[in-house]
Amino acid sequence: MSDLPISRFPVPELKDLPEDIRAKILAVQQKAGFVPNVFLTLAHRPDEFRAFFAYHDALMEKDQGLTKAEREMIVVATSGANNCLYCVVAHGAILRIRAKNPRVADQVATNYRKAEITPRQRAMLDFAMKVALDSGAVDEADFAPLREQGFSDDDIWDIGAIAGFFAMSNRLANLSSMRPNDEFYLMGRLPKA
Repeated sequence: MSDLPISRFPVPELKDLPEDIRAKILAVQQKAGFVPNVFLTLAHRPDEFRAFFAYHDALMEKDQGLTKAEREMIVVATSGANNCLYCVVAHGAILRIRAKNPRVADQVATNYRKAEITPRQRAMLDFAMKVALDSGAVDEADFAPLREQGFSDDDIWDIGAIAGFFAMSNRLANLSSMRPNDEFYLMGRLPKA
C-alpha cells in the first residue's frame, strides 16, 4: 500500500464528517471493500461532495439507455485524454469489471481508435472526445454518426453530459493530486478464483 498522501488538500477523519456523508462512504466501503480516495478527497467540502455525487449517480447509475460499461468507457477515454491518472485507474477498474474484459480499459485509455470495441462504441467515443476536448466545435454534423448507430437524443445527451462532468472531475483530481487507491490497479484484470 502506498504511503503517499491521497490529496494535497485536507482529508477529514470519517468521525468528523456529517452523518449523510459518513453513511455514504461507509456504504461504499461495505460494497467495495475499501473507500475510494475520491470520497475522502471531496469530503472536506460537504456541499460540493453532495452535489458531485448526486450528479455522478444521476449520470452513471441509470438502468436505461447506455450500458453501464459504455458509461465507464466514456469516462476512461476522456480521462485519458485529460491526463487524469485517478479517473483512468479507478474507472478503468470499473470498466474492466462491467465489460467483463481485462484489456478494454487500457486500450480505451491509451487509444480508443485501436481498442477492441464496436463501431457503435467508436462513434460514442468520437463524440465524447469532441465534447471533452473541443466542445465549442460541436455542431449538428457530429450527431449524424450517433443517430446512424441507433443512439437516441437521451443517449446523446448522456454521452455529452458524462464527458462534460468528467472533464470537471478530471480537473479536480489533477488539482488535488488525488492518488488512485492501490486496490484499483488489479481489479478486473484476472478472473475471480
